[in-house]
Amino acid sequence: MFRPLDWFLGLMSLDIGIDLGTANTLVCIRDQGIVINEPSWVAINKRTRKPLAIGAEAREMVGRTPADIVAIRPLRDGVISEFEITEAMLDYFIKKTHEQMIVPFPRPRVVVGIPSGVTEVEKRAVYDATIQAGARAAYLIEEPMAAAIGAGLPIIESRGSMIVDIGGGTTEVAVFSMGGIVISRSIRVAGDEMDEDIMQYARSKYNLLIGERMAERAKIAIGSAFPLAEERTMTLRGRNLISGLPQSIEMSSIELREAIAPSVNIIVDTVKDAIDETPPELVADLMESGICLAGGGAQIKGLADRIEDTVKIRTWVAEDSLTCVARGAGKVLDDLDSYARVLVGLQRGSTHH
Repeated sequence: MFRPLDWFLGLMSLDIGIDLGTANTLVCIRDQGIVINEPSWVAINKRTRKPLAIGAEAREMVGRTPADIVAIRPLRDGVISEFEITEAMLDYFIKKTHEQMIVPFPRPRVVVGIPSGVTEVEKRAVYDATIQAGARAAYLIEEPMAAAIGAGLPIIESRGSMIVDIGGGTTEVAVFSMGGIVISRSIRVAGDEMDEDIMQYARSKYNLLIGERMAERAKIAIGSAFPLAEERTMTLRGRNLISGLPQSIEMSSIELREAIAPSVNIIVDTVKDAIDETPPELVADLMESGICLAGGGAQIKGLADRIEDTVKIRTWVAEDSLTCVARGAGKVLDDLDSYARVLVGLQRGSTHH
């Protein structure tokens, strides 16, 4: 039945796709693309638990706060560990999106990407936080599905396609066919684990204590999963654990590759296991279409080469891999009817309004 009010609201509504990531939160607006890309950090007052800064401003405070303020990430390993703080963060990003609009809009419809391995309780937490943050309607979509849509993979077709979405807290591996996930793997080894590997390596080999941000900078600058044509070096600064004094060392990309090898090996083995369980007809499709890498972790140099070398299937990195989940979540709202099957329902009521 035609409802004029629904039609008008649909015309006027602000449709938002959100990649609620462990490391970064990205917001995509229909017809405008990515409008927000900020770290998933919140600085709170320890006593009152009230947020003092969110996003990039809070990230700048990491390791530099006075005793009564702490900077935290409310999502760990892709799931909400601090519900009220996540709600405040979502509220901040949705309001900030509104502020960027020339014309004020009614409450938005929001699609949020969630890891494929989350529990019913965790799904409910994300859904409730989105509604509490001011959404008119909230829909959940599994991150590998959103990443595949954002990367332009033909997930609705009968031929198989495969994505490896490497985020901050989780790596999601999925094989799709006919709009559904045939095989999926979700592991809590991703960018954060690589940062930990680098910190541990610097500690054990050089007695050097470095922070998360220094480790992440090194990973981005010279991190690799496969030998580089030209190996590089970078200066790491921290505190010597023996003398207690400041120290800087030169670390090579060869050493860094050795440092992150444990995490890279787990990711590669997970891809291999997923292919091992994929039906032979779909494996034949994958040999034609290849494996698509998405997420921030896909930007590790040589990772596609490493996976291709191991599984013998062409592997490529999606265009603008970091934004695939947010762009995919945004695309879903463009055509809710076609993508209705890919949305995640909730028990005791549904996300479909």
